[in-house]
Amino acid sequence: MSPVESLIKDIKNKNYKPIYFLAGDEPFFIDQITDLLESSILTEEEKGFNQTIVYGQDIEIGQLISIARQYPMGADKSVVIVKEAQHLSRSIDQLEMYANQVQDSTILVINYKGNTLDKRKKVYKLLNEKGFYYEFKRIYESEIPAWIEQKVSENGFKIEPKAKFLLTEYVGADLSRLNNELEKLFGIVKDDKTITPKLIEDNIGISKDYNVYELRNAIETKNIEKAFKIIKYFEKNPKDNPYVVSITTIFNLFTNIIQVHVTADKSKQNLAKVLGINPYFVQGMITASNNYPLKKATRIISFIRDYDMKGKGVGTTGNVTPSQLLIELVYKIMNL
Repeated sequence: MSPVESLIKDIKNKNYKPIYFLAGDEPFFIDQITDLLESSILTEEEKGFNQTIVYGQDIEIGQLISIARQYPMGADKSVVIVKEAQHLSRSIDQLEMYANQVQDSTILVINYKGNTLDKRKKVYKLLNEKGFYYEFKRIYESEIPAWIEQKVSENGFKIEPKAKFLLTEYVGADLSRLNNELEKLFGIVKDDKTITPKLIEDNIGISKDYNVYELRNAIETKNIEKAFKIIKYFEKNPKDNPYVVSITTIFNLFTNIIQVHVTADKSKQNLAKVLGINPYFVQGMITASNNYPLKKATRIISFIRDYDMKGKGVGTTGNVTPSQLLIELVYKIMNL
């Protein structure tokens, strides 16, 4: 069980902590825990007098501690939620005083998004020692398919391997957006409760033949005609096919190709484990590694980095479109 799952289980079992200091660079988990605490501790009737939501930029730490020390009215607990608490970073050390002597009837929830506490400071050491500090790191792109699988399973559904990969490539590591897209799919999936590539293509604006998954496949197999057709489609539908998603997909492909080359045990089972992908996709990676030897794949990584910068306006002249940059990049890749 992951730390997030364990924390959610404790909250659902009403094993509450007096302080939840939620920090780190993955806002989805911070929001998920906060929403659960906000919805499950107090009844709707109790919230009127006993739930306070404030924002870090609008309150001082001394005021926050005063609110936290107030007793509940007509309820066993009061809940104080501080959103955007990273704005209190300069005075957050003062929380040490409250953490040393908490108000047992108060549950204080602190959202410290995009930041963490200095682990050398007393306030961190105290919060961590007492089990009040939770740090959520962004998960790696390679971990996204497993996260999707878990989310789908938790909701009583199944997902086909290609569908999982397609969703990963299209949405990327934005867990909030992934969660929203999955919730949409849960509401429309058929009786067999299986999410298929077609279901995703029909309902998330992904073209069956023209998407980042098919672009990746075209590069893997060195099908330049197919790749250029897909890029031209992207040019006509830029909102649904942003340049950054395409460049990230290509980068991930070649980091995987390099990993295949440097892995001694090239059995499908081991490669699936090393690459963090479903065994269903291993053959495609083997084909790609045969098409792109290690030396070439390493040079291609440099190309991709250059075109990532060009996509941000660095090193380009004139009005170069994302489509033109992608065509140039793919041409270089396939003709190296």
